[in-house]
Amino acid sequence: MAIYKEKISVEESKTSKIEQVDFSKLDFGRVFTDHMFVCDYKSGKWQTPKITPYQAMTIEPSARVFHYGQAVFEGMKAYKTDEGRVFLFRPKQNFERINKSAERMAIPAFPENYFFEGLETLLNLDNDWIMPGIGNSLYIRPFVIATEPAISASPANTYRFMILCSPAQSYYNTPVRVLVAEQYSRSANGGVGAAKAAGNYAAQFYPTSLAQKEGFQQIIWTDADTHSFMEEAGTMNVFFRVNDTLLTAPVSDRILDGITRKSIIQLAEDLGITCEVRQVKVEEIKNAARDGSLKEIFGAGTAAVISEISAFQHKDELFEIADIDSDNSYAKLFKKTLMNIQYNISEDVHGWRYEVKPK
Repeated sequence: MAIYKEKISVEESKTSKIEQVDFSKLDFGRVFTDHMFVCDYKSGKWQTPKITPYQAMTIEPSARVFHYGQAVFEGMKAYKTDEGRVFLFRPKQNFERINKSAERMAIPAFPENYFFEGLETLLNLDNDWIMPGIGNSLYIRPFVIATEPAISASPANTYRFMILCSPAQSYYNTPVRVLVAEQYSRSANGGVGAAKAAGNYAAQFYPTSLAQKEGFQQIIWTDADTHSFMEEAGTMNVFFRVNDTLLTAPVSDRILDGITRKSIIQLAEDLGITCEVRQVKVEEIKNAARDGSLKEIFGAGTAAVISEISAFQHKDELFEIADIDSDNSYAKLFKKTLMNIQYNISEDVHGWRYEVKPK
């Protein structure tokens, strides 16, 4: 097994773009910090890890990523307290998952020391880009692409691992309306649904655009075999509250093992809320909506933490979900509880916070 001992080289940007950025009017994922982390895989190992100024890069048009889609990514956030301390939320889970995704796409695993050393060095360099305040954060995008210039249909021999950072402002999301999938599928048994593969997301754009033309913002994906079971909401895991019980689908090779999802399941246990992890039938949720026992539906993911759903449609039957008092809302409770942990406001009994200390 290869041993990775190379130090990360750092080339600091001579000037900063930060003064040109209006942090009160950020368009998510379009503004990037001054630096980026880069590491290449060649000759059978990851090597020459470095941090450079954020810049365009040259890649050959025959690079395999363009032709066979060998690309995986992660989504993380850094949070800053009013005192200036910086925290990550369960980053080991992101590291493990990107390597799990990479394995499914025949991409070599990335070494843990490069990942954390590169990430922490990058965050310290671009510390000023992390704005304090509840809801403000620095979105972090680690990803890997196949760079070998060859168009034969086989795994590449060279890859590039990178980390980009983008400031994100408070995410005040409004409840969305969703269409339950009857024809299109996000993933299938034996496929790559459990991996954060780039192609998974591209394949969602077309059916989602059709739903948007009908007045819905997202799709609740159902199983590919029968379209009888609820699985995910857009790019998020999905929870249903029936009376006072939470329901969510189990992870599988079709469903992403979301970090926010598993955190909510643990918090539900902490708070004494019953959470059943099992297959959830479409008809079960429709019947619950009819008899009034369906209290809430919400998505869970890194970007918005919790995204509430106000209505869903299936087979031309529309179900509106009645507003629930804020004090009794599970969605609002979980969002507040999670964010209090992320911003170092409340006790972290599970050890989920990871402090990025100045070097």
